[in-house]
Amino acid sequence: MINTKAILAAAAVFATTFAGASVAETRITYKSAKAGTSYYQMGVQIAEAMKAGSNGEVIVTIEEGQGSVQNVMEVRARGADYVFTTPPVLVRLAQGGKAMFKDKSDPAFDDIRALFPIPSLTMHFVMSADSGVTDFAGLEGKSILLGKGSFGAREGAKYLKIFGLEGKVEIADAELSNAVAALKNGQIDGFVTAGSWPAPNVVEAAASTGVSVLSLNDEQVAMTKRTRLVIPAGTYAGQDEDIVTTSLPVVTYTTTKMDDDTAYQLTKTYWESKGEMASAAAWWGGVDTDLMSNITGKIHPGAIRYYEEAGVALDDAQK
Repeated sequence: MINTKAILAAAAVFATTFAGASVAETRITYKSAKAGTSYYQMGVQIAEAMKAGSNGEVIVTIEEGQGSVQNVMEVRARGADYVFTTPPVLVRLAQGGKAMFKDKSDPAFDDIRALFPIPSLTMHFVMSADSGVTDFAGLEGKSILLGKGSFGAREGAKYLKIFGLEGKVEIADAELSNAVAALKNGQIDGFVTAGSWPAPNVVEAAASTGVSVLSLNDEQVAMTKRTRLVIPAGTYAGQDEDIVTTSLPVVTYTTTKMDDDTAYQLTKTYWESKGEMASAAAWWGGVDTDLMSNITGKIHPGAIRYYEEAGVALDDAQK
């Protein structure tokens, strides 16, 4: 004879247990960059760190991004689980309805809130040792590979123009993926790349060919209107001095739809896991709380709770 009461009681226990498990698990969608890039790999590392650091309570799914602008645009249709990366300047433009966001304003942009900084897009002007080039004036008459369509290519072309080198440098017609091989073969004198540091292609070039990564002086940094960044001596083979260059800060964001506890947990786990992530990938070594000054907009209240507990100073505009 079937014991109906026993079955119902067991079902109730199962339902309660299942509900408790589902409540304990938080699922996040992390929109990063194109697959195969360093920023996509950073997203994978963050997902692994969140799972480990939260004892499986936070599960992060990585989505391939099609660009920082698109990451911001998707805020309009996403929910409380949406986390994405983008430079702070794009958030500011979106909230002001300017530039690429002109005529595309949306109230959802005003709800964007920062969580934590990640490695910045860092400019590298890499010249072969054989070229003898050690400063920007020496680029005249040299062959440089800028690549095509990337932030680094656009930024590199801009710097050549503002430093008075437009038309005085031969621009190689090749993809950036061929830069190291072309440098080794003497087909080019140098290349320009932007990404987290240490940059893998610069590491390879420095170890195999010998390179000089150019530094900018304070006047040149000011002319670029970018953020000054110092790559410490010893980062690349043969680099005996600090490299002064520029960067475009990148930050991880969510919106006010995310509850405070989840934002707190994400932020706390990120910072507590950063040391372990750095042991696996050197680009995390350049991230510390000094980068918090790159966040020019508001920070999520849940993240603010963590920063206050950790004694990280925030300015009024971030609160």
